[in-house]
Amino acid sequence: MIVLASTSSSRRQLLSQTGIYFDTAKPPVDEAPIKTKLKEGGASAADVAEVLAESKANSVADILPGHYVIGADQMLESDGVWFDKPANRNEARRHLQTLRGKTHQLITAAVIAHEGRIIWRHTEVAEMTMRDFSDEFLEQYLDKGGPGLVRSVGAYEVESLGVQLFAKIEGDYYSILGLPVVPLLIALREAGALPK
Repeated sequence: MIVLASTSSSRRQLLSQTGIYFDTAKPPVDEAPIKTKLKEGGASAADVAEVLAESKANSVADILPGHYVIGADQMLESDGVWFDKPANRNEARRHLQTLRGKTHQLITAAVIAHEGRIIWRHTEVAEMTMRDFSDEFLEQYLDKGGPGLVRSVGAYEVESLGVQLFAKIEGDYYSILGLPVVPLLIALREAGALPK
């Protein structure tokens, strides 16, 4: 049985679109102290995404032994600063004002846990360049995006309205949405979780 250790609607939708059967489980992981400890220890944003993905997968795999458990996480870094999901509209505005006209890195890490160990890990880094949009556009974007903007680490969803924020996007589309689907499916087949 394949289990997605995530409450992310985007990840669930991505995996559903592949046509495979899977279940979901909320990972009992408090991300904030893990991020703080790793940052204090000098870890990179990629390190943090990888550790969080592993923590999520392992926490669910401990509860559901024998299952193939997928864990994933994303980190957004710009000029050495890490961005979390905005708490509200004002924070989303501040994030977008900071990212405006710059290139940031969106790091996506995914793992598969099975039988007490991580059997596969994958990390993708997308280079995301925002255009120098006007304040007027920003307010219209925030109005149209509504409360859903706080679901995304960058206050954007490139699969919809958020694509208008960008001048250039370099990276795997599925990873940008939250899950590196193609390498993940290959790994699940190699592990025997899916028919070859």
